[in-house]
Amino acid sequence: MHPITVLLADDHNIVREGTHELLSDVADIVVVGEAADGEEVVRAAARLQPDVVVMDVHMPKMNGIQATEQIKQAFPTTRVLILSAYEDDHYVFPLLDAGADGYLLKTTSGDDLVRAVRAVARGEMVLDPQIAGKVVRHLRAPAQPAYQTGGMVEALTEREIEILQQVAKGRTNKEVAEALFISPSTVQVHLRNVFGKLNVGSRTEAVTFALREGWITLDPR
Repeated sequence: MHPITVLLADDHNIVREGTHELLSDVADIVVVGEAADGEEVVRAAARLQPDVVVMDVHMPKMNGIQATEQIKQAFPTTRVLILSAYEDDHYVFPLLDAGADGYLLKTTSGDDLVRAVRAVARGEMVLDPQIAGKVVRHLRAPAQPAYQTGGMVEALTEREIEILQQVAKGRTNKEVAEALFISPSTVQVHLRNVFGKLNVGSRTEAVTFALREGWITLDPR
């Protein structure tokens, strides 16, 4: 089985060293590189093309928001997991908009970090409970018919909304398929259609869009 390749980006050496040591003890994860600033992590992502970039927000030369946006635009299949000490709105929501696939706080446990790396590598969204609560509070709005988009984008079907709701719970395509009694390939087709209608490139962006519009909610599993 192919190990998950990880690129670490943090301007604090001790944080990178500790995270490197933690992840290197896991059999199915390989740390392939490190970066100390935003420009360096973008260059390293292009050179190494890792499965997952674990990245801080505050870095010299280029912050995590800008670096995330550049990495996701150039390499849509590379997953970005934010590991930050900050939970402020002006970091969280721009990072999600930029395409981050997960957001953990540095108070998280080592085991939770390992689980998060595996989850985002599978294409799932991972949010620290504090961040998830913030997203729900910020994006909660009176419900509107799920398929009404105000003419801004092509209308979503009720089935597409159902699938986005399942994805928002962090479920894989297989788990979504089992929950809705359809095949994983059908889930994949629906998600591809959703991406096209919303003009987004990832599950995270689609879920964030739908949450902001009030079409779905971020319920605990």
